[in-house]
Amino acid sequence: MAGERARVLVGVRRIAGCDVLRCAASSLRVTSGRCLPKIRENGNMSESGRGALSKAGHGRSRLRAGSKLIPTVVESASPRVGDSVRFINVIPILSIHLLCLGVIWVGWSPLAVVVAVALFFGRMFCITAFYHRYFSHRTFRAHRVTQFLFALAGVTAAQRGPVWWAAHHRQHHRHSDREPDPHSPGLRGLLWSHVAWFLSDAGIKTDWSVVPDWAKYPELKWIENNHMIGPALLIAVLALVGWATGGVFPGSETSAVQMVVWGFGISTTLLYHGTFTINSIAHRVGTQRFKTGDDSRNNWLLALLTLGEGWHNNHHYFPGSARQGFYWWEVDVTYYVLRIMQVLGIIWDLRPVPERVYDVARREGSGGSSAAGAER
Repeated sequence: MAGERARVLVGVRRIAGCDVLRCAASSLRVTSGRCLPKIRENGNMSESGRGALSKAGHGRSRLRAGSKLIPTVVESASPRVGDSVRFINVIPILSIHLLCLGVIWVGWSPLAVVVAVALFFGRMFCITAFYHRYFSHRTFRAHRVTQFLFALAGVTAAQRGPVWWAAHHRQHHRHSDREPDPHSPGLRGLLWSHVAWFLSDAGIKTDWSVVPDWAKYPELKWIENNHMIGPALLIAVLALVGWATGGVFPGSETSAVQMVVWGFGISTTLLYHGTFTINSIAHRVGTQRFKTGDDSRNNWLLALLTLGEGWHNNHHYFPGSARQGFYWWEVDVTYYVLRIMQVLGIIWDLRPVPERVYDVARREGSGGSSAAGAER
């Protein structure tokens, strides 16, 4: 490996009570098969090692003098197999963005805007409640027909199938902000974590070994293999509604093309970037209530935009709960709707936030004086 370039992360992370070496983005020349400076046997970095890191540009690292380091956990940020982003993978999402420019010619109508907003929040719920909290984390139970219908509704968001979504998300939690996390902004930057990761060769694939619980459902496999049917159906329905409305109510100033531009193009583009912020901005901007060992943050603005997903540090601390806003003041619209669905018998066994989680929040002094009112 001599002469090759590698990007290495440097910093100190607390894992299971130990300070573990975590590298911050920089380039080092690999020599003799090693990409790190020498570290003394007692865990302290040598002076030559500190000098090498300083020269390599580690001014932003969290390394402090005398930090205890265990030189066994190294995270490489060098290009991985499958990191390539091919233009053919970009064409679908680029086309949806370009469709938004159609508003220049078709204008707007009250009905088109209402439909766009309704589809934004309706499909956001499909992603947050089912793609994320159900398919990824199994935080509640649902009938097989219910899971199929919401999976079918979810693919209209043009974010591929629920099993693809769950497989990558489970990998994210297993390796959060460490290799091989598929979309860590700390490893490859905001642009990669926001959009580029799922356009890469590795990002478009579904690792079924990570989601064996869903592999037994042939209808879900069918949706995975035919997920483009969702956007196609939505476009067809929108065009039909726009055409019929414009014909029956000429004063509505609505047309088939206008409805597609607003109901699919604009709504889907906003939906894309709304959900993508959780992978990117929610690992950069906000507060940390819990010491999760990663860069997850709570961000109230993102929580409002994504129906509750912005309480990301809460979620990373205990992903097994159907609730991500752990307290009454942490607005979590997805959870409120799930509670209603449970009352109606559509779903059941919503998994709550355990009392021990509130105990940790109280001990750390950032969760409020009492958990009463958070769940009860």
